[in-house]
Amino acid sequence: MSSQEEDGTGSSFDTPEWPSSHAIFMRYAARRRGGLAAVLIIGFTAGIAYRLLIDPAGERDLANYLRSGLHGAGLGLAVWAVQTAFAASARSSFGAALRRLPVGGEILIRSLVMTAVLVTVGVFLQFVLYAEPLGLRWFTADWFGMTLPRIVAIGFAISLVVGAITETGRLIGRPMLTSVVLGTYHRPTREQRIVMFLDIAGSTRLAEQMGELKVHDLVTRFFFDIDEPISDHSGTVHAYVGDEVIVTWPVTGDPSHNARCLACFFAIERKMASLATDYQRDFGVVPRFRAGLHAGPVIVSECGDAKRQLAYFGDTMNVTARVCDYCKTVDQSLVISGDLLRLMVIPADLRVDNSKSIALRGRQQRIEAHAIEQPVAITELPRVR
Repeated sequence: MSSQEEDGTGSSFDTPEWPSSHAIFMRYAARRRGGLAAVLIIGFTAGIAYRLLIDPAGERDLANYLRSGLHGAGLGLAVWAVQTAFAASARSSFGAALRRLPVGGEILIRSLVMTAVLVTVGVFLQFVLYAEPLGLRWFTADWFGMTLPRIVAIGFAISLVVGAITETGRLIGRPMLTSVVLGTYHRPTREQRIVMFLDIAGSTRLAEQMGELKVHDLVTRFFFDIDEPISDHSGTVHAYVGDEVIVTWPVTGDPSHNARCLACFFAIERKMASLATDYQRDFGVVPRFRAGLHAGPVIVSECGDAKRQLAYFGDTMNVTARVCDYCKTVDQSLVISGDLLRLMVIPADLRVDNSKSIALRGRQQRIEAHAIEQPVAITELPRVR
């Protein structure tokens, strides 16, 4: 299928092309540019702190503080670049090999790679920043015997910490990790959210035909493949429940920005259409899917003790689930509520069907629902059944 332009705010859906490795890296770099600024500031501050706390007092002048700050910022940039490169390579053969390892093994490989980069960048910056005042007088046998091993040890320790934090964020989700560290959702918080329930159609029948293990492989592969368009359109995966994924976006004051959820759905369709041959080869079937979208207030809070997670409560979650179920009743791939429709600008190449007032199971008040279609066929996938 075609998709909206990459930022998810345009009105056109372009024909997909396989991007180069450089283009993929640049896309991930653009997505993480806010983190880059934070890393540079933290690195610069850490460099100054190292000069203040570790280095001899006689070397604590303004020029050396500036050099130490730049040294730290350079190392921070190296950490950011390695992390971005790992994220960009997730769908490469190298990324696939990493995912087959236990979490501990993956962290170790990532840490070794990052340590090598940190040591290389650190030594290079040492040459560049201190060539003028010190020449190569620091480049001695003692430096190799004492300083270099210390640099390697510090680099490896930093790499392990960064790797552990990264893997923890992937396991429990960044919102949950942020809440644990900052206490964001220790107390229930009411937020305005756009919610999408997207599930695989006919999963029970597929399980009967293929067997549960094969279907499990299909579902996990599907979730992995759609993660990229979800991230590209700023969606946050709240949970995977069986063959269903729950994705959310914050409601903003910009109607075109709120339409990212539609761009996300059609980007997923485009991605699956481009992978249809691979799925047919590996599973003998291309998964069909449908989605329901709704917007409204959601209560977000941490819950549990032995296993803590973020939970979303409220009528918005229930309505979205029922809207997704309604897709099957009306034989549509995408249905959104009237509440959400009024918050967004619909791209010009999409068609909004006439409003239907529907009764939802377990809810007395009826809601307004609209099927969203793209008049021009952008995929060979047949309609969901």
